[in-house]
Amino acid sequence: MSSTSSTQTTNQALFDRAQRTIPGGVNSPVRAFRSVGGTPRFIERAQGPYMWDAEGKRYIDYIGSWGPMIVGHVHPEVLEAVQKVLANGFSFGAPTEAEIEIAEEICKIVPSMEQVRMVSSGTEATMSALRLARGYTKRDRIVKFEGCYHGHADSLLVKAGSGLLTFGNPTSAGVPVDTAKHTTVLEYNNVAALEEAFKAFGDEIAAVIIEPVAGNMNLVKATPEFIHTLRALTSKHGSVLIFDEVMCGFRVGLRGAQALYNVEADLVCLGKVIGGGMPAAAFGGRREIMDHLAPNGTVYQAGTLSGNPIAVAAGLKTLQLIQAPGFYEDLSAKTARLAQGLSQAAREAGVPFVADSVGAMFGLYFAEKVPGSFAEVTKSDVARFNRFFHQMLDAGVYFAPSAYEAGFVSSTHDDAILDETIAAARRAFAEQ
Repeated sequence: MSSTSSTQTTNQALFDRAQRTIPGGVNSPVRAFRSVGGTPRFIERAQGPYMWDAEGKRYIDYIGSWGPMIVGHVHPEVLEAVQKVLANGFSFGAPTEAEIEIAEEICKIVPSMEQVRMVSSGTEATMSALRLARGYTKRDRIVKFEGCYHGHADSLLVKAGSGLLTFGNPTSAGVPVDTAKHTTVLEYNNVAALEEAFKAFGDEIAAVIIEPVAGNMNLVKATPEFIHTLRALTSKHGSVLIFDEVMCGFRVGLRGAQALYNVEADLVCLGKVIGGGMPAAAFGGRREIMDHLAPNGTVYQAGTLSGNPIAVAAGLKTLQLIQAPGFYEDLSAKTARLAQGLSQAAREAGVPFVADSVGAMFGLYFAEKVPGSFAEVTKSDVARFNRFFHQMLDAGVYFAPSAYEAGFVSSTHDDAILDETIAAARRAFAEQ
């Protein structure tokens, strides 16, 4: 137990204390449990598929730090890789050979990735990719889709106006209207709306950014027709297609959503897994576009901790581990087994519920069918989810504290752990 918490060992005491010096008591809003109610769990440690809170309670972890822990917490080989570089220094503000190695590894694995720039967060990656797209095309307008979260950069915190082709409106205080007006928001998986938007102002669009497998409105998969139409329209109008794979990259498969849909994006944003749990992200793509970045070009982007040696060590080892033969076949089978088991348990109890999965991501929906858009996600029974969340938390199963977040399975979640989770859900559904 940490010395700072030795006299305050309950989650509630820590939360009360945190709120005195941290807005809302947390450093990222979803952690506050506002969506589900109750007291956030303050985590002391994690190992493999488990986490332990400040009160010593163990949880089966299906958040995995929101995706990065694909090989489980504190994997011995990742830990060893980090320990090896720690003694050499924490940060240099100068290039290292390890940065070259992880860039080469990413370019080897990810389709369309000819060059890559390391950053420290997913928000940095998407923000920089959009700036690069605008600099490359010399256009201002960007298109995003309702329900897709791309970080908290101003131009991305935008909701659609009252009509399809109206200017966007800020969804956060502090976002200038003049910034929001350059962002158009369309409905996810709506091919007709996409075609209408490009017909109206296609030649003004610098970039379209999309989570090809969304994880921030719960798990929602793009249809192949939607993705292929998007690729065709952006190519026709000279717009940059940006795949935000910060969450789904290396999660839906080794080569990500591009391989899943057999479509190449112009730029790809990566995060989560490429840091192995450390703060690291990246964006990259075609050399023709990337060459517009400073110092070669006029699009400025920089970061003191970009390519941090400790984060690179954790990320590089994780990327090597996930390339083991059969890794994704096994992980996908585990995730599918979890989703199918939960769905079956709900059916037995007569509870309107369905679970879905792709690769090592899954979604839970208190609804009759798997949703295909944000509007459909919002029709799910949130109150019922909130009850289920707390039932599972009490049973030692930690799902995301929101009905609008995907879940994640690691390679350390074995059959016994999956069975324990399904059994706990069966009891929870029986009490719904």
